[in-house]
Amino acid sequence: MSPPLAPAYLDPNQAKCHFPAVSLALEEPDGLLAVGGNLSAETLFNAYRHGIFPWYSDGQPILWWSPNPRAILFPGQLRVSRSLKKRLRQQRFEITLDHAFDEVIQACATARNDGLGTWITSEMQHAYIEMHRLGHAHSVEAWRDGKLVGGLYGIAIGQVFFGESMFSRTPDASKVAFAHLVTQLKTWRFSLIDCQVGSNHMTSLGAEDISRTNFIGHLNQACQHSNLAPAQWKKRLSSFDSD
Repeated sequence: MSPPLAPAYLDPNQAKCHFPAVSLALEEPDGLLAVGGNLSAETLFNAYRHGIFPWYSDGQPILWWSPNPRAILFPGQLRVSRSLKKRLRQQRFEITLDHAFDEVIQACATARNDGLGTWITSEMQHAYIEMHRLGHAHSVEAWRDGKLVGGLYGIAIGQVFFGESMFSRTPDASKVAFAHLVTQLKTWRFSLIDCQVGSNHMTSLGAEDISRTNFIGHLNQACQHSNLAPAQWKKRLSSFDSD
């Protein structure tokens, strides 16, 4: 009898951890590829470039995942419901990019401090703040009356945006922020938004599942393009194009 499959072990002392082929990820739990390693900027960039992301809770070692299928959204396939169109026309929110990254990731962690989303550990927050400082991680903010009421953050490589988490403190704030992000990514000719694992929320916005093999094929093309300069990200989004 063959021994049970186990995830690979990564040496935490390596400055840049190298991952096994994503085809070796477990089927149960779906997509678990490796354990250990570290959250250095070099390791994180290498992980996302190859379709891998960290997801673990306090008290666990770092767990690395590449699920099959993969939930993605092509920017041109954004689905804007009638209610969301109405909310966008009302222009109740001011939308910005990269104006409050630290506050957004903290809000995402706090919003899930109910036992369901404690995976945004303090270690992960520090790691993504460093990725933002290096120009790889970006945030979208929704403001109302000068207060941060929603947003999201993720990683950008070439023409791919890897979404990580979002939060809302008022109805539809994160949806409005996401819709504005997608139309901006279309302007920048991004070809793919990674949503990681499917959910009803993302499906309602147009996300779909594709095979991991197909996903990696998209990455191998889209991640070859040059990254936008950090200064290009920091802006205010004043309009929404629903076409």
